[in-house]
Amino acid sequence: MPAPRILFFCMGNICRSPTADGVMRAKLQAAGLHAEVDSAGTHGWHVGAPPDARSQAHARRRGYDLSSLRARQLVAEDFERFDLVLAMDGDNLAHAEQLCPPGRRDRLNLLLDYAPQLGQREVPDPYYGSDAGFEAVLDLVEAACDGLIATELQRR
Repeated sequence: MPAPRILFFCMGNICRSPTADGVMRAKLQAAGLHAEVDSAGTHGWHVGAPPDARSQAHARRRGYDLSSLRARQLVAEDFERFDLVLAMDGDNLAHAEQLCPPGRRDRLNLLLDYAPQLGQREVPDPYYGSDAGFEAVLDLVEAACDGLIATELQRR
């Protein structure tokens, strides 16, 4: 069976989705599992840029390296290429639904659907906030990636 393909996305692909990308890669490696992982943004403002320096710094403190990642924009072909296309929040999910071919909507979900114990469905955008926002993103993403591995990848 081919390795699953997972795409995380947010608005600009410089904070939340590259964090999810880096966390998931590290957790897969630690678990001895394989999957293709990528991230994208619904908007193209930062295409080619590395993750926000604050995202990188907070991730690095927890052992995640985001430095090689570069922002790209979500495209319609992503819904063909990836098995799971996971949004950080409802606004970006709605934007992606407009881009997604009708026959591929089953691939589209919110990342935090994999962490129902948190009682939260959206990963808030930390861009205009304090350091605490970047730490909160990491907490949420780590829990959701654990849930994603447990529910989708362990049974493959």
